[in-house]
Amino acid sequence: MASRTSSLKFFSLLICSIAIVQMATAGDPDIITDFIAPSNGTVDGNFFTYTGFRVLVGGGPPPTAFNVLKATLAEFPSLNGQSVSYAVLQFPSGTTNPPHTHPRSAELLFLLGGTLEVGFVDTKNNLFTQTLQAGDLFVFPKGLAHFQYNADSQNPALAISAFGSANAGTVSIPSTLFATGIDDNVLAISFKTDVATIQKLKAGLAAKP
Repeated sequence: MASRTSSLKFFSLLICSIAIVQMATAGDPDIITDFIAPSNGTVDGNFFTYTGFRVLVGGGPPPTAFNVLKATLAEFPSLNGQSVSYAVLQFPSGTTNPPHTHPRSAELLFLLGGTLEVGFVDTKNNLFTQTLQAGDLFVFPKGLAHFQYNADSQNPALAISAFGSANAGTVSIPSTLFATGIDDNVLAISFKTDVATIQKLKAGLAAKP
């Protein structure tokens, strides 16, 4: 009887372990059709075309602040089920893409022009940084906090990021901490500072254009 009980416990533990591993490694769910058609509307070449990046070649004025143009599930519905998405990152001189994470995908960044200081922090709090030149690729592992910074005081930088999810998600660390209503006392204790400092940080983030 004891042997049977031990076997059942082992089997239950094995099933739970498999389920946890599957949850940890899961990305976008696989689909069993070529694509997911919209519930209403015609599927033709237009459905598979996204024109939101035309502004990049239209000769418009460059941005004065860091700017992201996205082609994710929200902007490009035909990506549903395809496990891919795209972003174009525009960095005027001296601008940064603040520390953030993508909970559902790694990010593969290709620097088209300029230079970028990039980095991420792993789960052991090791910081990995690099100065990218035009033509370089850099990968930010899935779920890890990372950043990009154009330290060049004269020239802009332009990068393209590819994701292995139609909806990689973006969690901005400054906004998550200081713009979501977390109690000032909790933040002050966590950062080993005082409430007045936390309130200054919140005010500065709220005033940022």
